[in-house]
Amino acid sequence: MGRKRADAILKIASEQIPFGIYAVEKDGIIELRKDKFQNEKELNRLVVDFQKKGFRVYFNWEEK
Repeated sequence: MGRKRADAILKIASEQIPFGIYAVEKDGIIELRKDKFQNEKELNRLVVDFQKKGFRVYFNWEEK
């Protein structure tokens, strides 16, 4: 899958998770997720954990 198609899929995933992590990426592999949180502290903790492991994290911070 090319980057353009991957970006389109990430956009759709972003629309489905208004407040949470919808994907992580490492070494060109994207894993779609559906991690929802009750507050910013929980979300931030998991984002930082993934980043420490070398992942690029795709998430929505503000509730829609």
